[in-house]
Amino acid sequence: MGLLLLLTFTLLSSWRPVGAQSPFTIRNVNLVIEPGNDVMRDTNVTLRCQAVVSTSDKQLLSRAYRLYKDNILVYTDTTNSSEDLVYQLPLARVSNTGKYECQIVIEGKSMSSEPKKLTVTGLSTPELHLSKRVLNEGEEVIAKCTAPGEMGPIIFYFYADFSEIKEERVNKNHVEVALRFNGAGIRKINCSYVALIMPNSVRSEQSNIVSISVKELPLNPVLEISPHQRVYEGDPLNITCTIGDFHSYSEKVHVYLSQGKHLLSFGTNKVNYSKLAVANEPGEFECRLEMGKVAKVATATVSVTELFSVPTLTVSPKDVFQEDEIKLICRSEVYAPERLRREELVYTIDPLRSHLVSGRGAGIFSGKTLPYEFNYTCSAKAKEIVKHSKTLRVSPKVPVSQPKISVVGRAVLGRPFQILCQSDKGSLPINYTLWRRNDLLKMAIVKQLPQKALFNVTIQRPDEISQYMCDAQNKQDRVVELSKRLNASVTVPVSDTLLTVLPDLRNIAEGDRLYLICSINGTPPVTFKWYRSGRAQPLSTTTSNKITLDYQVPEVSREHSGTYYCEAGNYANNVRSQLVTIDVSMAMWKKGLIVASCLLVVAVLVLLLVLHFRAKRGKREPAAELSVKPSSPKSDDSLTVSLTHDTEVYNAATVRFERTAVSVWTERPSKPASDEESSLASHEPDVEYTEVVHPQPADPARVPLRKGTDTVYSELQNAPHGVANCCDYGSEEYAELNGEQPEINHTHLDGYNHHDLPVPVD
Repeated sequence: MGLLLLLTFTLLSSWRPVGAQSPFTIRNVNLVIEPGNDVMRDTNVTLRCQAVVSTSDKQLLSRAYRLYKDNILVYTDTTNSSEDLVYQLPLARVSNTGKYECQIVIEGKSMSSEPKKLTVTGLSTPELHLSKRVLNEGEEVIAKCTAPGEMGPIIFYFYADFSEIKEERVNKNHVEVALRFNGAGIRKINCSYVALIMPNSVRSEQSNIVSISVKELPLNPVLEISPHQRVYEGDPLNITCTIGDFHSYSEKVHVYLSQGKHLLSFGTNKVNYSKLAVANEPGEFECRLEMGKVAKVATATVSVTELFSVPTLTVSPKDVFQEDEIKLICRSEVYAPERLRREELVYTIDPLRSHLVSGRGAGIFSGKTLPYEFNYTCSAKAKEIVKHSKTLRVSPKVPVSQPKISVVGRAVLGRPFQILCQSDKGSLPINYTLWRRNDLLKMAIVKQLPQKALFNVTIQRPDEISQYMCDAQNKQDRVVELSKRLNASVTVPVSDTLLTVLPDLRNIAEGDRLYLICSINGTPPVTFKWYRSGRAQPLSTTTSNKITLDYQVPEVSREHSGTYYCEAGNYANNVRSQLVTIDVSMAMWKKGLIVASCLLVVAVLVLLLVLHFRAKRGKREPAAELSVKPSSPKSDDSLTVSLTHDTEVYNAATVRFERTAVSVWTERPSKPASDEESSLASHEPDVEYTEVVHPQPADPARVPLRKGTDTVYSELQNAPHGVANCCDYGSEEYAELNGEQPEINHTHLDGYNHHDLPVPVD
């Protein structure tokens, strides 16, 4: 029973659903190279891939191994065994050198080993085989070179008598090439190779040496030239290129005759060629025979003596100007007197229709130069030989033209400036000279462009500018060209800047037209600017050709008061004027208006007062009463006069008399009266009443002083002459002083009966 339970437990523990994955992990992968990383050729090498895998049970997992060399897959294998992967390299070669890497893949999981470098040294010795050992010149032989056991890519090299004659690259360990030899003799042939092991290469040893015998064909080129001694230019040359004993050959032989790189003639078996000998030509001739792959060459050199040299063309004089007389000389300096007389040389000038004519001497041509550049050549001819000179370019110089004198920039008085002297035409070099009157000041030589003749000068007076002139010369024997006198404007710096104000500073009033006149000494154009202190920007800016300019304010106001100045400047400098303070006063009409307004206000006030008092007086007079009462028991001799005006009672004055009540009368000057006044005057004389009252405080508001037609009351401190004063009482007189208005006085009296008045006392 116990055994049955144990078996059941074992089966249950080992059972899992179909498709379930057993847990595992790849712990390590290692690549081992046996017997070592560095081995000699023909060593048996083993690459062992070891993988350490951990799993939860003993189930065997499927493992995929991959082996890489230099990142290229070279081997793969799949196994369920846990044993190492073994890859054999029997008889290792240099081509097996490289970096190896092992990778294992189990159910989607993978791991790679560290790369290991295998180095195999030593190449196998190459082997050479030839298809035949004896051959005729021009025939081919097949050579085969083998690198036993090696793998490509390989470069093979073939040598004849230890000189490289062929190179071939293949991806296998052997190669076959065709070799051909010219010339009879014994040739020693061998080969070698280079194994390409990226990024390096390894060279093998030399192969075995194989000797071959090359038989010469009885085919010889023959080159004949006549004459063959002391050949002069112009001598006829006869040249023959043929095959020696060519009648014994049944095949056609091709013949080529050349002089230098120039093919003179070609044909079969034999060619003939004739020409005149010319010096300075390649003197080597070649006769070449070709039959099949066989080629043979014969050469000969001919030395040709020059009959006369190539002519040279020169010009006289060397420095020639337009329209000057010149000579062109064509001359062959060397000639062979034994074959040629100098008189036999004929010279011509090219172009033939030239403006130059032949002179007395041979090869001399004279005439005037053209106004432009021109190319000339000349020819020398003798014994049908013509030689041409090199081209001579005649560039006639241009005579200097009259120079122009000018100022560079601006001439400023008292400051250095530059004077330019320049001619529009003229070949360089040109000598320029600056003069002041008859005095030579400075010299300048312009040798090449863009140089200029510039002279630094300074003048102190404007009229000095016209004293300068310059000359130009580009040929010693030519007339010096003199310029005109310097005509240029001189800028005088601005000075003495003055600001003038109109009208006079003391008489500037509102509404006036104000002129700020700025004047200077200096050269126009001048830029004028007017400023007001406290403002950075100018009030006005004007550029003018005048030296005096104004800035106008059409109608000044009190706001225009302030400090002003002007600034003037030309190309030389800027100068500021003095400061001018302007105070704008009130306009005269405003002053008059204010005075008139004040007077009008006063007049209106006076008129209103007059009307007011008239109105009050007109209401008071009809109701006025004149009463005389005893003043008191103590002063029986006194009388009190009371005036009542409407409801307002004025105890204006109390008149006291000593002993008897006496009224003091004073006459006033009379004037022509109206009819009503005349009627009153018929009964009573024209008198003024003076009321004497006891002194009381005067109330200005209640007893006003009146002017004009109103009654004016005034206190009289002393009585008039002839009136007695009471010792007990002082008295004051209030007199009506305005006697110039009888109508008012009469109107005042109309309200009273003159019979009620006190009787005058004598």
